[in-house]
Amino acid sequence: MTAETDHDLTREPVATHEPSPRSGSIALVLLVAAGLVAVAIGLMTLGRAQAQPYILGILAVLAMVGLFNLFAFAAGIIRFADRSLDDPVVGRIADHGFDGLAVTDQRGHVVYSNAAYLTLTGATGPQDVRPVERVFIGNPDVSEAVFRLLKAAREGKRQQEEVRISGQDGSQGRWLRMRVRPLGTGKREAKYAVWSIADITRDRERQEDVFQELQHAIEYLDHAPCGFFSVNPAGELAYVNATLANWLDYDLAEIGSGGLKLTDIVSGDGASLLTSIVAVPGEVKTEVFDIDLRMRTGKTMPVRLYHKLAFGADGAPGPSRTLVISRARDERSDPDRAAEVRFMRFFDHTPMAIATVDRAGNVVRANARYAKLGQALGLDSASKSIFRAVNSRDRHLLIAAINQAAEGQADVAPVEVALEGPRERWGQFFVTPVDAAENEAEAAIVHMLETTERRALENQINQSQKMETVGQLAGGIAHDFNNVLSAIMMANDFLLNAHKPTDPSFQDIMQIKQNATRAATLVRQLLAFSRRQTLRPQVLDLGDALSDLAMLLRRLIGEKVKHETIHGRDLWPVKVDVSQFEQVIVNLAVNARDAMPDGGKLIIRTANVTAEEAAKLAYKGMPAADYVRIEVADTGTGIPADIRDKIFEPFFSTKEVGKGTGLGLSTVYGIVKQTGGFIYVDSAPGKGTSFHIFLPRHHAEPEAQVEQPAAAVSAANGAGKDAPAAEAKPRTDLTGQGTILLVEDEEGLRALNARGLRSRGYTVVEAENGVDAMEVLEEQSGAIDLVVSDVVMPEMDGPTLLKAMREKNPDIKFIFVSGYAEDAFEKSLPEGQQFDFLPKPFTLSQLVAAVKETMAKQG
Repeated sequence: MTAETDHDLTREPVATHEPSPRSGSIALVLLVAAGLVAVAIGLMTLGRAQAQPYILGILAVLAMVGLFNLFAFAAGIIRFADRSLDDPVVGRIADHGFDGLAVTDQRGHVVYSNAAYLTLTGATGPQDVRPVERVFIGNPDVSEAVFRLLKAAREGKRQQEEVRISGQDGSQGRWLRMRVRPLGTGKREAKYAVWSIADITRDRERQEDVFQELQHAIEYLDHAPCGFFSVNPAGELAYVNATLANWLDYDLAEIGSGGLKLTDIVSGDGASLLTSIVAVPGEVKTEVFDIDLRMRTGKTMPVRLYHKLAFGADGAPGPSRTLVISRARDERSDPDRAAEVRFMRFFDHTPMAIATVDRAGNVVRANARYAKLGQALGLDSASKSIFRAVNSRDRHLLIAAINQAAEGQADVAPVEVALEGPRERWGQFFVTPVDAAENEAEAAIVHMLETTERRALENQINQSQKMETVGQLAGGIAHDFNNVLSAIMMANDFLLNAHKPTDPSFQDIMQIKQNATRAATLVRQLLAFSRRQTLRPQVLDLGDALSDLAMLLRRLIGEKVKHETIHGRDLWPVKVDVSQFEQVIVNLAVNARDAMPDGGKLIIRTANVTAEEAAKLAYKGMPAADYVRIEVADTGTGIPADIRDKIFEPFFSTKEVGKGTGLGLSTVYGIVKQTGGFIYVDSAPGKGTSFHIFLPRHHAEPEAQVEQPAAAVSAANGAGKDAPAAEAKPRTDLTGQGTILLVEDEEGLRALNARGLRSRGYTVVEAENGVDAMEVLEEQSGAIDLVVSDVVMPEMDGPTLLKAMREKNPDIKFIFVSGYAEDAFEKSLPEGQQFDFLPKPFTLSQLVAAVKETMAKQG
């Protein structure tokens, strides 16, 4: 502490550490009053005339005394004393307080100081008192703190500082707490500042002792021969001691910085054991667990945990306290402990959920996988019954199995039941009895294996097999039915040519033609469902295609349903079969119309979807790529969740019998899939349905554009059962010349086709199979211009016939006709072979148009 030698010679500081004595008393006042009364009585005995001069004299003396006191009070010579200053309690509290007190005015002069202030500042007496800044300003350790206090005093604010004063001659220093505040809130009091100085050296020493003891305790805990950690309710590690951090190969500073969770250091599902303790409000529970901890390197170490957890009054868990005992040494030193460790590892790390239960189904012990299953199923932590894990509709099966085990039955058949929870899950339970002599509390051991994924895979395989079987059946039916339809349609064309529109039979013949066309459309739906129809893809602008369909859609959906098409900007091109794409849109529009019997709105939207956007959509089975999306949305009744996954199945329909074939959406699914696209549905009862079709973006490549035969396009064209029948208009001239070899095993169909070609000017040679066709080719000696052949024939099929004929005549022209799709036999053809294909059924005009175009193109 520095001593101040400078003194203010012009002014002596006022030290009021001793109170001033009182200058008067009540006895003197009473004595003066008694004297005045005695004088008055004496004057009354003299008589009025004699007493008057005396009375005037006395009054003059009193008046002079009063006037003198008035001027003395105004000049400050006389003051009225404040009785509170003479209070022995209030005055001595400040004067004899432990903390040093001083009051300074605006100029920084001390106007009051108590004895403690003189002692703390080193003043020898009231004349040596100095303000705080003059006492400590020369000490570099406290000068900044004093400056902040002075600034606060000038601004009328409160401020506190704690400083350390170095001792002189190497003695131990002191800690002082300095405070400053204004004397009061009034304008006059605010001009004065109250300073207080307290010696807090002993308090500081006690704090340092406590801190040192705490440091020792932490050091003892950190380097204890066992591990310790604490976890907060969020599952984050709040504290890990140095021993455990060393065992796990973690940097203690890294753990202290946060971010490490319980699941990061516990192997397998062990963390579920610690978080599945049944909550009891207001209680503290300590559980013992044998689990494996996971090191930073990925290796594991067996440990035993003494896990202490306190619950609040509301049952909420607080931070845990866990003692960790390493059992790694037990594996090497004690065979019995090693066997126990191996068993606990097997018990906790098995993929099965294992629990022992009593006769009522309450869980006595369980492994980590069972604890994790309970959390995944959303079970209440207070629930101990294993039956709560099972859906109520299947719960009786598990109850029966546990009852059998409790009765001692050895071979209890496993049961597969639905599990409780927010989503559909399945599990298989294996129940075995426990010897009652060994453990009366446990009645059975239950092993549970979740089978949700296995059942889903089985359902997918069964569905795939069912779809494949139905597809093969549909393809076979379509082939045979197409032959019949071809004959009907060909004969019908002959009848139309023979009858004029005014003929009474003409309308009946047209009715036959329309029904044959509807039947052909149904066959195409069967082929589309089995993904075996022949597609003629071409690069298409979806905006133009949807605009062309607008009039047809308005006629189909009727006046009650409002139709709106929202085109995306700059749509990418796609490569699809035009007629099949139109059938997809028409089928979806018809279904939307049926879902809105009282009217509604049908919206068709198109938009580009980039690969990044497709990845964010996360549709199952759809890889990230560029797509063009077509959304067909309605405001109808929606699709219930229980049948949403069945709508694309063949012959599945929610309509009344006779009002739907059940092939509409399965046809849509087949066409979209065969095109290489994807289709998904979003729907909710009462909120409408949205179908999302994603077609791959077509990237233009230099390729030869082969014009599609008009006949093939017409044959593939169809817009569903509600679309108006349409047939490609005949060309201006469908006649031609040349020799055609017609190969067909159906005699009636072959005769009709031959008749139709001859009527257009062609020379037709017939053969019933491939062997006969080879003989006819040799007989004609190369005079055959075109071969029109069926694909599936006895003795020699179409692909074999093509190969044999091309060996004799490489330039011979070929058209295959078949009720099967082109893909069904394309693999059996030699590579590089050129041919055209006309799917059955076809009309006479389609046949002659395909023949003429093929002869012109290949010629």
